Amino acid sequence: MLKRILLLTTFALVAFNINAQPTKQRGERIQALKVAYITQVLKLTPEEAQSFWPIYNAYFEESKKARAEYKDDELQYQEKSLEIKKKYKPEFKKILKDDARVNLVYKAETDFLLEMQKEIKKRMQQRQQRLKQGNQ
Repeated sequence: MLKRILLLTTFALVAFNINAQPTKQRGERIQALKVAYITQVLKLTPEEAQSFWPIYNAYFEESKKARAEYKDDELQYQEKSLEIKKKYKPEFKKILKDDARVNLVYKAETDFLLEMQKEIKKRMQQRQQRLKQGNQ
């Protein structure tokens, strides 16, 4: 529980700093947050992390290309995304050893995006409140 609170606090503080950075730096910070988040969720050992991240990065790049390729066809993208996940599952399993941890890879990605969306929404609401208070 304490780790989760610490992670969320760190996440919020870093997300706050992201708003003030240029786009490239922002992308790098978000990627660093994602790496930290997934590493913690999967409880990767240093040895596992060393093997995991190159494979994950290849998986992520392939997924990103599929998103760009099928940006106008959601169904095609979903099919391609599933194909990519199935392709990388055995690679992840070699490192993570069991299906539960492999499934956590995909869940952690989704959870990370949801946390980012929540943080962005929260910041937008705070900004709107400050603007309203400034106009009164």
